[in-house]
Amino acid sequence: MGGLRRRICRANLVRTLLACGVGYSLLYVVENDLIAATRYEGYSRMSQVISELSAKGAPTRKFLAATLPLSAALMTAFGIGVSKSAGGSRALRVTGGLLVAGGPISVAWLPFPMSSRADIQRGAGARNDIGHLVLSGATGLLILAQMGSAAAAFGQRFRLYSLASAATVLLFTGPLTGKEWAKLAKGEPTAWMGLYERIGLGAWLLWMAVLAINLMRTTPGGTSKPRIHTPRQVHATTRRPRSCR
Repeated sequence: MGGLRRRICRANLVRTLLACGVGYSLLYVVENDLIAATRYEGYSRMSQVISELSAKGAPTRKFLAATLPLSAALMTAFGIGVSKSAGGSRALRVTGGLLVAGGPISVAWLPFPMSSRADIQRGAGARNDIGHLVLSGATGLLILAQMGSAAAAFGQRFRLYSLASAATVLLFTGPLTGKEWAKLAKGEPTAWMGLYERIGLGAWLLWMAVLAINLMRTTPGGTSKPRIHTPRQVHATTRRPRSCR
């Protein structure tokens, strides 16, 4: 009975860590588009990128800097949960490691904020913009690597979904947003830049939530390779004792 309780308590811990993936996705949307974008007078979600909310001189920079440790902690916890759910799946262990790496990388954005739109348009960008662009590229590659490694751990449906999500991220945060960024540097209007970036990042955030929910349903306790359970099997494996002590 004691061994069963330990296994169920471990399963509950793993599910809690996996739930952090859903929490990260929700927090990202809430803190940026629901709170910061609303508090930034004149900000346009359609034409301005998310980085402008934490740019130099932005009125919402302090708020987003304050919430950054929580975001990083959720990402790191999610990566640990994925690793603990891996069982015999090497691909999932790699995915977990890549997600854990996303935690400290997200903190690295803090000393490299984007310059204000006005500074960039008048050619007064600073060295921090170079670091910001480098981190943007590194984060994009990290996201694609996460999707690619996780795709190898599941069946055809999730693999196709991951590939479609990766293609969306690559297209909308790459050439489409990049084309608008070139207009920004020239002082031209960027009518669709914010929308393009949000579609790309939204595909990634949704993918993370789907991965988290899939793992919470299919690998209780993280003791075996991911598989699909029937509803009755899921109910049986998630039944908990009165106490985990």
